[in-house]
Amino acid sequence: MHEGALRSLEFDKIVDVVCGLALTPLGATRLESLYPLDNIRNVEAALAETTECIEYQKVNGAISIESSPDLDTILTRLAIEALPLEANQLRSLANFLSSMTIVSRNIKQAKDGPFPKLLTTVENCHSFEEEISAVRNKINNKNEIVDEGSTTLRNIRERLSKQESRLRATLNSYLRGKATAKYLQDKIVTERGGRYVLIIKNEHRNSIPGIIHGSSGSGSSFFLEPLSTVDINNEIVALQENEKTEIQRILLSLSDLFRRRPLDVRNIVNAAIAIDIIQARASFSNLVDGVAPAITKEPLIDFKQARHPLLLPQVQRILDALPESQKTNIAPVPVDIRVGPPHSALIITGPNTGGKTVALKTSGLLTLMALCGLHVPAAPGSKITVFKNIFTDIGDEQSISASLSTFSGHIKNLVSMDKNIKLPTLILLDESGTGTEPIEGGALGAALIDHFLQKGALVVATTHNEILKTYAVTNDAVTCAGFGFDPETFTPNYLLNYGKPGRSLSLEIAERLGIPNSVIKAARKKRESRETQLADHLAKIEKDTQIVAAHEKKLAVEQERLQTLSAKLTDDRKMLDKKFKSAALKLDDQIDRHVRLANSQIDAVVEELRERASEMESKATERVSLGNKALTTGDTGVLRAETRSRIQKSAFDAKLSSKATLSLNEEVISNKLAQHQPEINSRVSVLSLGLNGYVRELNAMEASVEVNGKRLQVHLSDLRVSTNEKDQGKKGKITIQSLSADKPTSELNVIGCNVDEALLRTEKYLDDSILGDLRQVRVVHGHGKGILRQSIANFLEKHPQVDGFEAARPEEGGTGVTIVQLKE
Repeated sequence: MHEGALRSLEFDKIVDVVCGLALTPLGATRLESLYPLDNIRNVEAALAETTECIEYQKVNGAISIESSPDLDTILTRLAIEALPLEANQLRSLANFLSSMTIVSRNIKQAKDGPFPKLLTTVENCHSFEEEISAVRNKINNKNEIVDEGSTTLRNIRERLSKQESRLRATLNSYLRGKATAKYLQDKIVTERGGRYVLIIKNEHRNSIPGIIHGSSGSGSSFFLEPLSTVDINNEIVALQENEKTEIQRILLSLSDLFRRRPLDVRNIVNAAIAIDIIQARASFSNLVDGVAPAITKEPLIDFKQARHPLLLPQVQRILDALPESQKTNIAPVPVDIRVGPPHSALIITGPNTGGKTVALKTSGLLTLMALCGLHVPAAPGSKITVFKNIFTDIGDEQSISASLSTFSGHIKNLVSMDKNIKLPTLILLDESGTGTEPIEGGALGAALIDHFLQKGALVVATTHNEILKTYAVTNDAVTCAGFGFDPETFTPNYLLNYGKPGRSLSLEIAERLGIPNSVIKAARKKRESRETQLADHLAKIEKDTQIVAAHEKKLAVEQERLQTLSAKLTDDRKMLDKKFKSAALKLDDQIDRHVRLANSQIDAVVEELRERASEMESKATERVSLGNKALTTGDTGVLRAETRSRIQKSAFDAKLSSKATLSLNEEVISNKLAQHQPEINSRVSVLSLGLNGYVRELNAMEASVEVNGKRLQVHLSDLRVSTNEKDQGKKGKITIQSLSADKPTSELNVIGCNVDEALLRTEKYLDDSILGDLRQVRVVHGHGKGILRQSIANFLEKHPQVDGFEAARPEEGGTGVTIVQLKE
């Protein structure tokens, strides 16, 4: 990767931000060398690691590694044999290893796992539980070796404590004694050279036998160790030396616990570095609300709603080195940056301060970030190629970090690019062809872009040059995009519009920034007529494009509305079809039920008739044996009347339960109706449903029939034309009669009905309720013995249009009423 590109795109600042998100000094050091990868598999693996870590932390919480700033020093010291770690260093090492044990366990037991890439980093991590426990048992939170560190240490400290108490008592006797107190400069005990002494006045230096350990700065007093305390002091010093020796021995033994497992220590350290790097990348992604761009093999950049990361307020707050004048709380305007086949070059135009250079740098910087495994501040669906090289020629006074270059400097940079192209390559050119005469510079810029395209590079360039703008709109391999502006104030809106060159607006912006109006008028007069015409033409294109864009926006809204309406109509039609198909199936099933019920009733009547006839025959035989007449006319008349009554009752019940009555001359009328073909608005009968309606639409096989305000799609073979509405009720026609023309009520009362009657009435009532768009109804059946309630419940459980049912509340009838919920 070209180092100049990294500098001009300010990649180092991104690295600084990522390093600041590291949890360990080792991870931060490794991240300082963060560099774009040029292998597709490595880039995809790095992006996948970042994505996996983000998903892990969403469910399992943030990764936490406890590490002291001098961890590197601790590990270096640990590698030296026979060199003990300090107490604070051992505590830090123990805390670090303990936190890594927790991280490893959490990853292995993660919710919504597994997370294979994270698991790979910790697969060789082994616990140091015993070693950590030993350190924490012997070194307290103040980094002091406790008395329980060893038996020897405890004994030494006990003896030392006794000797110190003895020494204080002896010295205090000098302070309190009348014979000696008068010789003291101050009634205090102090330390001199590691030994406890008294402060004696100069004139009494020989009054108390002892050893002089120096004098004060003024020479008015001396530090005296009384002879009576010399032996005690000597023992205290010896014990203190023994204590230090024992402490060093304990520290060495604790250090050796870790030193005996060098491979395990190295594995945990390597895992910590790997985990730290991944979590730092994930934290950066969360910071910038980033996404992982898809990797494509063809040369392509497609960043959707891209934002320059160094312009994000949350990133600027981390970059303390950034001057306050460059910091902002306003988020950058997102911009789409697309360049790739069939357009391998993108030329960005527009007004000064309009965002061209920022867009150019955004495309390069986001590409570098993605090649490092970092998510980029863009929208999902973004794509990039893994470039072998990225070259930049950027230099303007408004750049974030670069400065102006001379024409020769630009040319030298371009020559270097040409020599080092290694496909796939991305070339970023800011104000190509500047630094020389505009016409020649524009021609050179266009020729250079052609040259790089022929070599297979992908090019993004910015320009104000009219020749390059013309080149962009006339070359099939090049696409142009212009930044927009407010037509009233000429203020940039930072929106990139593809397919049209943007105006530079140098005169308009100069006027807005305070250049005198007389100067602006003079400049417009001095501008050549050809350039004036071209500028006017671009202005007209800009205006026309804005009008077209407004119309396109309106059309898009209208198209969306029509699509929504069409979808709703389709859903309504499907729902109606479903309802009427269900009604037809229910009608067929209901007719079968009526027929079965009528047959069973007639069979019962016949069976009873047989029994009555047999009984009458027996009576007749008995009467004949007695000499009487076998059967009277009255007997046979009564039997005939009862039979006729029972059969008529069954027929009446069947007629009452059915939804329609069929005339006896169905075949004759059907043949007559078949001679008439339906037409628009003609009245027809739907034979399968027994409904009348009007034809509203016709096609080759089906007709749209309006029935009671609702439309049905019916096959033509299922229709019969009614030639005269007045003849609908005449004899000889098939008549479909609905039991009720009104909308059904929300309650059915079946109290007093037997089970069969109640079920038939309930079934018909549910059908009417469904067609009447009722969603909740009540069936009143009373309490009784519960037979009627249970039979209705069994029927409702199997009904395809019943969504559920339950007993009414006590105040609404309780178990004597069933509330039924119907499906929509």
